[in-house]
Amino acid sequence: MQGMTDMKGVRFLMDSWIMAALLAVTPVTTSLGAMATRVEDKNNHIYKDFIASPLKRSTLASSYIISGFFISLILTFITFILAELYIVIFGGELLSIEAMFMVILLIIFTTAASSLMMFYLVSWFKSINTYTTASTIVGTLIGFLTGIYIPIGSVPEAVQMVIKLFPTSHAGVLFRSVMMKQAEKVTFADAPASVLEDFRLNLGVSFKVGDTILPIYSSILYILIFMVLFFVLSLFQISIKEK
Repeated sequence: MQGMTDMKGVRFLMDSWIMAALLAVTPVTTSLGAMATRVEDKNNHIYKDFIASPLKRSTLASSYIISGFFISLILTFITFILAELYIVIFGGELLSIEAMFMVILLIIFTTAASSLMMFYLVSWFKSINTYTTASTIVGTLIGFLTGIYIPIGSVPEAVQMVIKLFPTSHAGVLFRSVMMKQAEKVTFADAPASVLEDFRLNLGVSFKVGDTILPIYSSILYILIFMVLFFVLSLFQISIKEK
């Protein structure tokens, strides 16, 4: 970051920022990838055989969601391990036991949310071509929304508000608040609180709406609302629209 090159532990801080964003993105992209099986089953008309069987539609849908969840969970845990190794190799510190436990809980939470959202999204696709196009768009968009490409403080306020509407952006806030805590203590040990606050807002470690900095629990609640919403939408899709 410009103006921070002489501060202590900057590499540790920025590596933690990047890896936190990566962990926020991974549940979405891996869940979407795991749901390709559902599109292939539809495309090859295998899904009709499942529908004609004694299996309930809810059971069939649950199998896709659960399998996608576990595939995504495993891949995200691997990403977490590699992210920690990367940080340590380049001079950073391992997370504390408490912080690791919090990250593990966040991985489970965000993976469950992503699996439900991606299941509903994929339920609209009937061809591999459509799925592939959507995957490319989501993969590109998700990096922008979580601030991997451009920090949220570098875009206009109107764009910032759009970014804050997406649940994955709030997942980024949750991961950053945990994974960057140790590095922030090192880098901003002698800095005024206002400097740290500005940094957190510019890098998407915290979100501000109006004059209010949103507390961490608001991001958790926001993602929970989307989980419930997409769960209900998926039930509707399964019970009424899918044939």
